[in-house]
Amino acid sequence: MLKKVVVIGPESTGKSTLCEELARHYNTFWCPEYAREYLTIHGTEYNYDDLLTIAKGQIQWEEDFEARVRGQMPEASYTLTVHSSQLLFIDTDMYVMKVWCQFVFGKCHQFILDQIKNRKYDLYFLCNTDLEWVPDKLREYPDLATREKLYDIYKTLMQGQPTPWIEISGNSEQRLRTAIEAVNTLLNE
Repeated sequence: MLKKVVVIGPESTGKSTLCEELARHYNTFWCPEYAREYLTIHGTEYNYDDLLTIAKGQIQWEEDFEARVRGQMPEASYTLTVHSSQLLFIDTDMYVMKVWCQFVFGKCHQFILDQIKNRKYDLYFLCNTDLEWVPDKLREYPDLATREKLYDIYKTLMQGQPTPWIEISGNSEQRLRTAIEAVNTLLNE
């Protein structure tokens, strides 16, 4: 049975790096954040409806990568280890889209809220803001106060939903070690 692990949190908290490192460790795929692709192509001046397009793109990417892990797409002509065929790491999900919509526009598309209810995951990693900010042309909130406010919003969401979650903090090595321990526990359940 495929286990899906989602990595969420404010921007510049190491989500993509953690997904990439975990995918490498378990010899599997990770699904990148669609928003980065979209904003790179279309520019950083986005509106409320663009966030719905981004949400739909994120879901499509997730489904495409899930099919790859399951060996249902031509690109999956590889040999995976026993564990890797059971895992998909996902950088960002509809909780991130909900926070983004509400934080910037004060409202959220019903499609996103419906997806939160209907999509199932096995584990969340919530990345803390204790990493140094890394400038990036797509990032909007370099100040720590805003990043911490966003982190608190994510933490409240995690506390109010049924899927197990783990806080990821510390340096890169500590983050990876914490995540690997949690994934190994998940695989042994």
